[in-house]
Amino acid sequence: MNEVFKKQVWEITKLVPKGRVTSYGAIAKAVGFPNHSRHVGRAMGGCPPDVPAHRVISSSGTLSVPEFQKKLEAEGILVENFRIKDFRKLFWDPMTEL
Repeated sequence: MNEVFKKQVWEITKLVPKGRVTSYGAIAKAVGFPNHSRHVGRAMGGCPPDVPAHRVISSSGTLSVPEFQKKLEAEGILVENFRIKDFRKLFWDPMTEL
């Protein structure tokens, strides 16, 4: 995977505010590759510890990594059955927020 792509993904992910979530697809679109959400997921797999990977979830509001539930709940995000409650309300879209 291209290192520049990974770094762009990580930099946008660092901008997601605490208590908010975004999707793999939204990040892919923000870095100029709208059909590469799976690549974003792969980039998140090896991200540095300062990247809040737990704030990036599927576009359906479902957690891809169940272990992230505790981190999200610590930020005040309610999770039920591995789904973000009020997903649309908490969604952070880099295309409109930046």
